[in-house]
Amino acid sequence: MKKFFTTIKNIWSIEELRTRLIYTLGLLLVFRLGSFIVLPGIDATKVGGDNDSEGVLGLLNAFSGGAFNNVSVLGLGIMPYITASIVIQLLTFAVPYFQKLQKEGDSGRKKINNFTRIFTVFVAAAQSVGYLATYVKPEHYMFGMNTPMFDFTRIICLVAGTMFCLWLGEKITDKGIGNGISMLIMVGIVSRLPAAFIEEITVKGMKGSIIVILEVIALFFVVMAVVAITQAVRRIQLQFAKQMVGNQAVGGRRQYLPLKLIGAGVMPIIFAQSALFLPSVIGSFFRENETIGNISAALGDFTSWEYNVTTALLIIIFTFFYTAITFNPKQISDDIKRSGGYIPGVKPGDATAEEIDNILSRLTLPGAIFLAIIAALPAFAVLLGVERNFAYFFGGTSLLIMVGVVLDTLQQIETYLLNKKYDGMMSTGRVRGRTEEATPIAQ
Repeated sequence: MKKFFTTIKNIWSIEELRTRLIYTLGLLLVFRLGSFIVLPGIDATKVGGDNDSEGVLGLLNAFSGGAFNNVSVLGLGIMPYITASIVIQLLTFAVPYFQKLQKEGDSGRKKINNFTRIFTVFVAAAQSVGYLATYVKPEHYMFGMNTPMFDFTRIICLVAGTMFCLWLGEKITDKGIGNGISMLIMVGIVSRLPAAFIEEITVKGMKGSIIVILEVIALFFVVMAVVAITQAVRRIQLQFAKQMVGNQAVGGRRQYLPLKLIGAGVMPIIFAQSALFLPSVIGSFFRENETIGNISAALGDFTSWEYNVTTALLIIIFTFFYTAITFNPKQISDDIKRSGGYIPGVKPGDATAEEIDNILSRLTLPGAIFLAIIAALPAFAVLLGVERNFAYFFGGTSLLIMVGVVLDTLQQIETYLLNKKYDGMMSTGRVRGRTEEATPIAQ
């Protein structure tokens, strides 16, 4: 406990880090307050906790921190931006113009980001129409407020709310701690944990206190397993030749190229969840058709076998796809060769690229299977008697995002501590990641 307080003291002693933390917490507070501001013409007393969504809509509500159920101006949260990012990433893989932009460096990335922001506006507008048509019920409106003119105003507010969330995320990334977009999603998820835990205790009662304790222990081990697998790395040994700089020989030491077991991170699950949102939207427009309605209901219930099998297949497909478009073995091989390095026993050039690609392929499949298992854990938790709201935290996108964001934030804080030569946190062991020795190519 003393080491913990020493670490907190060291963190607070660094002025820049302290400023960034306060700035981040302030913007996150604004985000949370915004989730309770309802749209114009909506009766705030008739929306909220008694209208909880399930399935994919429940996931969207979790990402927005309850703003979805509250019919808030931030009801769509950051999801339209994520959807737009997915589409733009697909275009960078299929359209030559976007491929060219991706190769232009910082200027190309800025143009791609601008395209993503513009496309986010259109996605948010389309999702706003669907949100108002399928989720907001007639009893939610105030008297005389259910008119096309007010609907247009509400669509404008939802689009503005999404862009405001995007602005908050970018400001956190620039002037705060951690990745802003991920932080907003994580805060939305974590904000639901206390209520879910209290509900679990209330339902189980005093007689089920032992069961609740066992559930918390199981959740702890699940989180530890996710942390371990998320941080798992396959190291490819690299040897760099010695070079003469002046009168001294430099280089010649061995380094490694780290390939993560789950290099795609949480993106395949987010892709899969976004894809599964489509049947729910389609089903809402064809409610009279019993077949489409049943399919939509099955794919919207995270406890059904149809949902879990479909999710698993989509996750495996998207894991291979996302890894293929974000990791180029040929480029890595060329970078190693230019740096005067090579893999022992492998010729530089095409042979090195093939070796890296083979290792990456062998890593991607078990990583994809593990992601699919994580996505299915909430369903197993419900089958074992855990309440649905609390079961969300046993796996799926929620758990991966929380673990990933926390680890990334800890690594950034650790970097500040190392730069200022504080070792309060270091005495308890380093957070694996950025502080490990790696070649510039690996980064």
